[in-house]
Amino acid sequence: MDQRGLSPSVQELLKDPDSLIPAIAQDHVTGKILMMAWMNQESLALTLETRKATYWSRSRNELWVKGATSGHFQSVKDVWLDCDGDALLISVEQVGSACHTGEQSCFHKNLLELSE
Repeated sequence: MDQRGLSPSVQELLKDPDSLIPAIAQDHVTGKILMMAWMNQESLALTLETRKATYWSRSRNELWVKGATSGHFQSVKDVWLDCDGDALLISVEQVGSACHTGEQSCFHKNLLELSE
C-alpha cells in the first residue's frame, strides 16, 4: 500500500514502510488499557481508513485486523500520536475480550501484587 491515505505528518512518522510503532489500545469509555501491538505504514493507513484496529503481527509477519478470527473487534474512535512522535494511543470500542487469553485486558497481572 502506498502512502496516499496518510497525511504528510503521519508519512513522516513512518518514513520506512517496514518500520514499526507501538500502538496502545485503550477502551474509549472506561480508559482501561487493553493491549499493546505494533503498527506499520499499511496497518496505520488501514486503521485510519476503515476505523477497524489493524496491526502488524511480528510473529506471523502479516497484517492483523483485531477480531478477524476471534470476533473480538476494536472499533476505532480516536488515534493519538504522542509528543515525541514515536507511539500511538488508539481509543477503541472493544467487542469481547482484548487479550488472546480471554481476559478483558492484556494487562491483568500486577507484578507488585504477585511479588508480595
